[in-house]
Amino acid sequence: MNGSDDEIDRIQRRLAALRKEVGKRIVGQSDVIEQLLVCLLCDGNALIESNPGLGKTTLIRTVAEATDLSFSRIQNTPDLMPADITGTEIIREAGGSREFVFEKGPVFANLVLADEINRATPKTQAALLEAMQEKQVTTAGETRELPRPFFVLATQNPIDQEGTYPLPEAQTDRFLLKILVEYPDRDEERAIVDRYTTGAPDPAIDRVLSREGLQRAQQLTRQVPIADDVRDRAIDLVRATREADDIEFGASPRASMGLVLAAKARAFLAGRSHVSEADVEAMAQPVLRHRLIVDFRAEREGITPDDAVAALL
Repeated sequence: MNGSDDEIDRIQRRLAALRKEVGKRIVGQSDVIEQLLVCLLCDGNALIESNPGLGKTTLIRTVAEATDLSFSRIQNTPDLMPADITGTEIIREAGGSREFVFEKGPVFANLVLADEINRATPKTQAALLEAMQEKQVTTAGETRELPRPFFVLATQNPIDQEGTYPLPEAQTDRFLLKILVEYPDRDEERAIVDRYTTGAPDPAIDRVLSREGLQRAQQLTRQVPIADDVRDRAIDLVRATREADDIEFGASPRASMGLVLAAKARAFLAGRSHVSEADVEAMAQPVLRHRLIVDFRAEREGITPDDAVAALL
């Protein structure tokens, strides 16, 4: 990697400190935290899905507090318009004269939480598409760059589908990972109740990773070595999704790139200097589950995209 051992060690210690800070407020969910940090290291977007009340918003807000990133939240509703997200030009009077001034929308932040994204209309969902892919927005015929780094972390609720608009495949493919947040076990739930029902203030979060440090970590992540056979296994796994009996539509080469990059990020996050097959296996389902469509027969038998990926592994 193009960095001194001291620099790499310092950044990896900062990332370990970031995980520790998030753990001050989030009980358990180690895999979820790991996948979210992998997403940040890959400069990618994440779709986070769970039932209500499992701390998705708290998790994302805590990550923003522990890093030197500006944060904004978009609460998606059916009446939300694209201009409510990207911003709009307004008339401002000053000194007896009028001028058009662009008022930036909430998308102009480093870390954007798009809460319940499937409650926004397709037109508003599409407004996020250019921002997620191109890191820019176009309003009133002018293209404006978004701050760097830039992440969209979107949440959606798998139940209560009344009044929702499923994300089109073209947009879900822009998310590097789809992260599933499961219910805590009994001990974790007891710890959550004890922590948040005593009237004590939320644990203070220290800012442990600067914006420049995160951008440098992103550069180093891409330089993590991966052996040819491990890289080829990731590629072959993605290619196999296009031929599997249970899968009607497989993943594109974007998934191959995403799987290799996510495996590099997981290795870097763990303080290792190379990618292992375990990294590819751990990131396969988060990278692929939202890019696959199982066929009707498999769906009728209760086979999920995760089951199909597990079978291929």
